[in-house]
Amino acid sequence: MAEEQQLRDYFNSGNVAPHLQQYAPMFCFFAEEEDLSYNRPLQFEAKPDYRRWFSVAAAVIVVAGGFTWFYLNLENACIQHLVTYNNPEVAFRETQKALNMLSKNVNVGVESMSYIGEYEKTRKSIFKK
Repeated sequence: MAEEQQLRDYFNSGNVAPHLQQYAPMFCFFAEEEDLSYNRPLQFEAKPDYRRWFSVAAAVIVVAGGFTWFYLNLENACIQHLVTYNNPEVAFRETQKALNMLSKNVNVGVESMSYIGEYEKTRKSIFKK
């Protein structure tokens, strides 16, 4: 606090070094504004913030609309992809094709697991406990 008073006195004295002249008006302003006060009581009116509720309502509407759209399109997609066969032999062939495709994809995953097994053997032989 004493250092601040010394600075105020120095800059308000009028005998300020040339390289510090740019700061003198600031201290003069602080000295003038120090005596100002606001005596009227402050009255704050609490206004409800409806923006928050509007954003919540908008989010609920978007989510509900998304679920409705998804539900309606899922139901239509399931009906569209439902294929029935009148001939059992054709149905059997199509089922075999689908299971064969599934088997190929599962076998690819099983082959990659063999690499992991080989890695584990090699790791155990190198890093013995």
